[in-house]
Amino acid sequence: MAATPRGISKSLLPSAKTRAAIAKRMAEVSGAMTTAAVAEMEHRHAWFSELDAKHRSWITLVAQAGIDGFVHWFADPEPSRPSTADVFGSAPRELAKKISLYQTVELVRTTIEVAEKQIDELMPRADRPVLQAAMMQYSREVAFTAAEIYARAAELRGAWDARLEALVADAVIRGETDETVLSRASALGWRSSADVVVVVGAEPEDEPTVAIESIRHECAKAGIDMLGAVQGDRLLVVLGGGDIADPEFASRTVERFAGIFGPGPIVIGPPVDHLADATRSTRAALSGYRAAAGWPDAPRPVRADELLPERALSGDGHARRALARLIYTPLADAGSGLLETLVVFLDNGASVEATARALFVHANTVRYRLKRIQEVSGYSPTDPRDAYVLRLAVTLGRLLPADGRPGT
Repeated sequence: MAATPRGISKSLLPSAKTRAAIAKRMAEVSGAMTTAAVAEMEHRHAWFSELDAKHRSWITLVAQAGIDGFVHWFADPEPSRPSTADVFGSAPRELAKKISLYQTVELVRTTIEVAEKQIDELMPRADRPVLQAAMMQYSREVAFTAAEIYARAAELRGAWDARLEALVADAVIRGETDETVLSRASALGWRSSADVVVVVGAEPEDEPTVAIESIRHECAKAGIDMLGAVQGDRLLVVLGGGDIADPEFASRTVERFAGIFGPGPIVIGPPVDHLADATRSTRAALSGYRAAAGWPDAPRPVRADELLPERALSGDGHARRALARLIYTPLADAGSGLLETLVVFLDNGASVEATARALFVHANTVRYRLKRIQEVSGYSPTDPRDAYVLRLAVTLGRLLPADGRPGT
């Protein structure tokens, strides 16, 4: 005995011969059903009328294929699960890019509602109950097929976007950013025209694609553009827009998704003016990532500029020059005994009284100069970490060659 289609009561299921006869009568009015369905689409959905003639004709083909597919399925002597591949196969893949899944569901719903109404108006009374039950089953399968098509399209699009994003991120990180790369970044949703930082951390333990999408979600909530790629055992994230140039804002933003990175340090490179300049931020972030082991108690995330001493000791010439340029030179130029006071203060175990005796000045004078040192350099000699930075900056500054540039 033939299997009963799900959704149709056995008591309502006629013989194969009767179904064939009913299907033949319905085939005679299928054209009218399609015309009525398209007319209802235009009346009910404003966006349908805004489509060009080509896309409307494709949708008409889908509607016609759906109704014809139902007729053939219903007339099958061996009823089974409906096969609706031919319904959407009549339209090109481009149609899935033109209308959304929600709109597709709306069109399917409209077509089914019109078909059910047309069955009541055009088909004999005896045919209606079984046709209505069969239509309910068939429409469900059509809806599932539509969802599957869009899911596959989204999966393919996501895979392509991931590959494209990896290529763009790699070009940005390597400093090979031309107009083509910028155009591709724009296609991926990059909108920022200024202020970019690069973040480096360990490869995520989760699937990289999932991890990058999770970071993207957090960045979207913060109003920040984002590109990401896994390179070897590291995850590099490019951030742009908003107040990302503000160190505090950048740190708070990265904290939102810090848990997505693998264990270990997360280093934020210095801000640069444009995506095309991101390689400078990348260089500093990578240098900080390699040197972060020298400061086990560093915050997570940590800014690359906070790791200048470790970077300098690990062989980063840019960090050595930065320490000398940003700390030693300003203190030397400020005069008023600031540099001498700093050296004596550090040499005397950070003792104000011992420094005052060594310099033959009052202790309050030492305290004033220490305050000025912090104002000029941004580092406090009384803080152990800052004192370490200042000591290394002084040493590197003293190694400046005659041309005024620190040695490499």
